[in-house]
Amino acid sequence: MAKHAFLSDEWVAAAREIRHELKPNSAADQGIRMNQVVTDVPFGSGTIKSHLDTSLGEADIELGHLEKPDVTVTLDYATAKAILVEGNPQVAMQAFMAGKIKVDGDLAKLLTMLQTLAVAPDPAAIAIAKRIQAMTE
Repeated sequence: MAKHAFLSDEWVAAAREIRHELKPNSAADQGIRMNQVVTDVPFGSGTIKSHLDTSLGEADIELGHLEKPDVTVTLDYATAKAILVEGNPQVAMQAFMAGKIKVDGDLAKLLTMLQTLAVAPDPAAIAIAKRIQAMTE
């Protein structure tokens, strides 16, 4: 499997292909519309905007922002990689407490979604995470 830099165009395309192949659905029960802003990206414009939308029953993860999100999460590239690729929950908590993760909007909805995913992870989501780890530089 080819390796790609986290959040590069090639990485995004490969992650999209993996998600479409394995079709995660555990987040769909939570009905959240979340925008993400990743800063300090070491390529491109230095900022990447993306979103997660589970309001229609499937986990739609894509580039660009949604209109009227429930919540917007802003974090730096290194923190995003540690959380999203390495799956390190300690980094998430430490970064949040240190102010490296900013949340605007419905924090309760975000925490409910994260709690549900931690308690009852979707087998497809676990498989996706492993494949994304394997293809990330």
